[in-house]
Amino acid sequence: MITAPALTDLAKFRHGFFTREGGLSQGAYGSLNCGLASGDDRDTVMANRALAIGRLGLPPASLASVRQIHSDRVVIIDQSWPFSDGILPEADAVVTGRPGIGLGVLGADCPPVLFADPVVAVIGAAHAGWRGALAGVTDRTIEAMERLGARRDRLVAVIGPGIAQNSYEVGPDFPAAFLAQDPDHAIFFAPGAKPGHWQFDLTGYIAGRLAAAGIQQISRTISDTVGEEDRFFSHRRSQLRGEPACGRQISIIALEP
Repeated sequence: MITAPALTDLAKFRHGFFTREGGLSQGAYGSLNCGLASGDDRDTVMANRALAIGRLGLPPASLASVRQIHSDRVVIIDQSWPFSDGILPEADAVVTGRPGIGLGVLGADCPPVLFADPVVAVIGAAHAGWRGALAGVTDRTIEAMERLGARRDRLVAVIGPGIAQNSYEVGPDFPAAFLAQDPDHAIFFAPGAKPGHWQFDLTGYIAGRLAAAGIQQISRTISDTVGEEDRFFSHRRSQLRGEPACGRQISIIALEP
């Protein structure tokens, strides 16, 4: 489990960017696979998720996650969380002001972003793959937190482990949508090894979106999910190798109960 000083130093909050280590899954899913849709044995995945939320001192039923669809949709948890019935809403971010709820997002290259307002105790978690990031999932998360009383000028945002720029080669047409959004986004693309290809700095782009949204306290965990095979699952790495399966690591933030 990786922790960020920007969040660890705050009272009332618990968090962890979990790696692939320390779980029960076997083979390509070894070992802390927390992805319910990954193809792994469901009971084992549920046990892994219980291990992860347990590291934060919370019971399994307190873990709130969504069925991620690479969107800008956000779920606000204000009363109860019906996780036990197995129905997960389609979204890519979750926010709450309720103590004792662990907000969880999955990733296997897409960076997670954890948010906290230390004054009013409102938290958020976003899955920021390139599609969701481009669509504004972090902006929508901030807006949802504001509806619960947070203020963006107070928010702490931490970008978790994800694919690094030197591992993220994209094709000739990929930059167009980002440049159409803002020509200055060219700074997030470096020439690739192949003619006409680019290396995309997804984490840098997310940090830029957060800063443009008015977030003043932004930090990152330094990692590369593709290159650090012993520590992280990576969809890109599995694709390059032609592997049929890939696990998902989870990142969680919670308010103390």
